[in-house]
Amino acid sequence: MNELEESNKLQLDFAKIAKIAENCKDVIPVAVQDADTKEVILVAYTNELAFKKTLKEKVLVLWSTSRNTLWEKGKTSGETFALVDAFVNCEQNSLVYTVRAKRGKICHTNNQDGTPRNCYYRKINPDTGELEFIDE
Repeated sequence: MNELEESNKLQLDFAKIAKIAENCKDVIPVAVQDADTKEVILVAYTNELAFKKTLKEKVLVLWSTSRNTLWEKGKTSGETFALVDAFVNCEQNSLVYTVRAKRGKICHTNNQDGTPRNCYYRKINPDTGELEFIDE
């Protein structure tokens, strides 16, 4: 079991932005939203190269800040995403992409029964600080 992804223990990475600033100076955040359900799938980062590739190929391409490389979401699993729309905020320092899963699966994680789920599958209990699985 991947403790970070599969447990009910809250382990927020408050140093994430500082790590990105050290290694990936030219990125902006991208909120990725399912075009049909309007669910937020994930928040990731893009740089100029990933942004241009996304627009040109009309597929979700991001910049992996942990691997410092281009990341076509789902390419290794076959669960890729078609770009539907791209939006920019007023300060032009963040984006929202609406996408459609080409095969239907959104996240690399699954429910206990093996069915796919989105990346926001745990809710923080404000009383205990523990995570509650919302889709199982």
